[in-house]
Amino acid sequence: MNTQHTRETISDRVSHRRGFALIITLSALSVIIALTTVLVTYIDEARKDASITKAMIQGNLYYADLKKTFNSFKKRETLYSVLYLSPIPLSSEDGRFSISVFCKPLSNGVNINWLSLANNLKMQQQYEAAQKVFEYIVESYNIEEPTKLYNMLLDEMGNGKEYVQRKQSRLRQKNGIISTKQFISILERYQIESDDSKIGLIPWEEFFVFNKVYKDPKENVIDGNYISAELISALFAIDKASVEEEWIDGSDLKELVTSMGETFNDKLFSKKFLNRTKCDAMYDFEGKRFGFSFRDIEGEVKDFEFFGKE
Repeated sequence: MNTQHTRETISDRVSHRRGFALIITLSALSVIIALTTVLVTYIDEARKDASITKAMIQGNLYYADLKKTFNSFKKRETLYSVLYLSPIPLSSEDGRFSISVFCKPLSNGVNINWLSLANNLKMQQQYEAAQKVFEYIVESYNIEEPTKLYNMLLDEMGNGKEYVQRKQSRLRQKNGIISTKQFISILERYQIESDDSKIGLIPWEEFFVFNKVYKDPKENVIDGNYISAELISALFAIDKASVEEEWIDGSDLKELVTSMGETFNDKLFSKKFLNRTKCDAMYDFEGKRFGFSFRDIEGEVKDFEFFGKE
């Protein structure tokens, strides 16, 4: 028997085994590294989620305090006459708590759903106001296919084919276009179909609000003292530059319009304070900025919505 050959064979086998073991070890190490990376990433994301969850809980606590505070005001007009004009910072004496609140009227514009009231004889003034504003926008901002956009808006209000997610269809048919997000979805669809890139540059929220239509015509009014200068120009055919020189939010709209020689329609504008408000609150939590919104409708604070990190 060749002893030298036998020793070489055994040595080769040992080397092969060591090499195979090394491959297994490297493979296992790669898997462990990969799993560790995934695990660390997961833990990091979980920490972020936990942080956001804690921030949301904190936001809910702030909301509860604000709700209690707002409800303590018997005269909402006094409260919102301040909050409509500028954000109000609130903070504790020790600096551990800081929150900023800003509010705006929900009816400080023409309700876009009034465009669907052509056949409602009791609301012709609302319909005509919406038509006038839409025509002003078409002319001032050179919308390329106004008829197409107009029909898409009417369809979304329940007059035909729907252009946003169908899961909300029953809500839309009942209330029309009731959110900025819903309206933007229609604009995006229009832009794709018409290739009208200017549509996104129009300051739509200076003209329109997105609320339900009330059955009582007297409830379908505008909070005129807080509307934009350009909406005043659109509704009363007054030069925009002239309005901007004279107009200040919170002023008396009727006084401004009549002083410029135009007729003011009392039935289209609220004669008293409208308690229809949306508020945004911003606060710091663990070194980051978070926010939430809520509404105050006819004296009821509700509809808390967490923004997440800003």
